[in-house]
Amino acid sequence: MALICDTGPLYAAMDRADADHRICTELLAEVGEHLVIPSPVLVELDWLAAERLGPQPFATLLSDVEEGLVRVENLETDDYVRIRELLNRYADLQLGFVDAAVLAVVERLKEPKLATLDSRHFRVLRPRHVRSLELLPA
Repeated sequence: MALICDTGPLYAAMDRADADHRICTELLAEVGEHLVIPSPVLVELDWLAAERLGPQPFATLLSDVEEGLVRVENLETDDYVRIRELLNRYADLQLGFVDAAVLAVVERLKEPKLATLDSRHFRVLRPRHVRSLELLPA
């Protein structure tokens, strides 16, 4: 099993001034499972971190990827089909590409939980493989 990560907890763990810094840092450090970052999350995180924190925090994350501590999960062709379906189905939520991609990866890997701070979207989205996702931190 693995913990798939959305942008929010990763960013909060990088930013000591973030209100969720402590809880997200603890979650990521103590999860006891391999951390998986969908590739679109990595791009979004790079933009946020560079804009707000400078290059070093993201560089540290890349070192974790290089060392195998974190796995980046690339999108597959079928993921794009699912992303399009989700964007159409949840158009009223203004669901974005990154969140739809996160759910597509969660479904493909059949993970029952997700590290996210975005309960607005992920409490509403209905995954194919479970009734609802367990969102962490709780």
